[in-house]
Amino acid sequence: MTINADPPRDTEVEPESATATALAERPEAPEVAEVAEVAGAQVTEGAHGAEDAQVTEGAHGAEGAQVTEGAHGAEGTQGAGGAGPAPKAAPRPARWALLRRLHFYAGIFAAPFLFVAALTGLAYTLAPQLNTVIYGHELHVDQVGNTTVPLADQVAAARKAHPDGTLATVSVLDDPEATTQIAFSVPELAAAEKVHTVYVDPYTGEVRGQLTTWYNATPLQTWLDSFHRTLNLGDFGRMYSELAASWLWVISLGGLALWIGRKRAYRGAKTALLPDLKAKGVRRTRGWHASIGVWIVVGLLFLSATGLTWSQYAGARFGAALDAVQGHAPTLNTALAEEAPAPTPSHHGGGTPTAERTTDLPAGVSLDQVLEAAGPMEGRRDITIPAEDGTAYSVAQDKGNWPASFDQVAVDPASGEVTERVAYADWPFLAKLTKIGVRAHMGELFGVVNQVLLAALALGLLCVIVWGYRMWWQRRPTRADRTAPLGSAPPRGGWRTLPRWFLVIGIPITLFVAWAMPLLGITLAAFLVIDLLVGAFRWALRTPAPNLTER
Repeated sequence: MTINADPPRDTEVEPESATATALAERPEAPEVAEVAEVAGAQVTEGAHGAEDAQVTEGAHGAEGAQVTEGAHGAEGTQGAGGAGPAPKAAPRPARWALLRRLHFYAGIFAAPFLFVAALTGLAYTLAPQLNTVIYGHELHVDQVGNTTVPLADQVAAARKAHPDGTLATVSVLDDPEATTQIAFSVPELAAAEKVHTVYVDPYTGEVRGQLTTWYNATPLQTWLDSFHRTLNLGDFGRMYSELAASWLWVISLGGLALWIGRKRAYRGAKTALLPDLKAKGVRRTRGWHASIGVWIVVGLLFLSATGLTWSQYAGARFGAALDAVQGHAPTLNTALAEEAPAPTPSHHGGGTPTAERTTDLPAGVSLDQVLEAAGPMEGRRDITIPAEDGTAYSVAQDKGNWPASFDQVAVDPASGEVTERVAYADWPFLAKLTKIGVRAHMGELFGVVNQVLLAALALGLLCVIVWGYRMWWQRRPTRADRTAPLGSAPPRGGWRTLPRWFLVIGIPITLFVAWAMPLLGITLAAFLVIDLLVGAFRWALRTPAPNLTER
């Protein structure tokens, strides 16, 4: 058996740390090669360079030991004079080999989904500014006046401009430069949960425009939101974003664990948290990949967790868990008699009535009196018009910036009395946490600072993905007789030498996570099956067929 030890083409020799290459040719029993593979002694550079040895496959399928210097001179480093062979790197524990393989393949196959999610999320962070540029005439008034036109007169002006449909909501903002948003539901938009919104100048009663909106979001913002969540492919497209969010935390935690496992190679916090600018080739790429990954890991975990809360399958599991512990936000009861409570809107806010009315507003108190009865509220106030007799007005506060508040009040249209109040302060802790988590994910909780942080996370994730693929390419074999377009994967078989206690704890946790995140579980199972089949096929190719002619 020949053991090859040619270094990758991009491995540079630096004055302060020369690359050490050990070349040995000796016969090796098949069982020795098998033990080496099972124990994870065949080591390849992981996404974060968790080890300092790269092992390439020999001519007969066994593994040769190619030892290269680590990023900061760990194992395999020669002395200052470069004399003598470097000592062979000690095998890392099997759990590291398994983690490297999982991180490698998860990064390779899930990174395209994450790349698209980061790109579309980056575009969505610009939505508020784009709204101002594109829809500034509809969203803002030309001049702030001293007095406002009664809301009933603004509704009448909007109805004149939009004679079709049913009056659904009237939204009043606390920004003096904002227009009043009056939404009309029409049958052809009901399935898409969209409405026609007419924008009225509250100081003059002038109609400034009309847009088709989705939960108070402009057409552009709606498109960006849908593109980020579904690639504008409907429910089928939702699987892409859920798949990305499901694997994001696995890749992030795996990379962090590899970085922590390598901390012994660093000298001080500076070398641990910043890339080595003197390094060359794959070491330099790995340094940027690991350093930026560590800086953004907390933000990536947050985006993964909050994104999964309203995903299709994992979100359903999360909703069931909230139901079990009564962690949902309380429902506002708008029924005045024995009517069932009306449904409340989703996290985007707004809502549509359930039936047609013969008049826009019920008899009784005015809309201005309804707002006065609801009490002072910061942020946007959405007045949902009663869809039928026996139903109260619903006034929902939507203050998505910190400190957030989402109070709800039901007001009797005949008397103007408050029939029920649901204060955000009384929400269960999990309901509050979910609500503010979603608003932070959408870039609303801390305003421009929130947008900048999300944009930085998206850019960081894009760079980490590009560096990961670049390392895969840089680690390719470059010998004339053994070339490949890309680097080889970390070895399989490490799980077979894991401690029994690790398996006893790890397998039930993995099964639970697979149940809680079905898309993660399905894709993980598919990877394991394919990996086992490929391993069995390669083993069959390496095993010589029995000679049936011998006696």
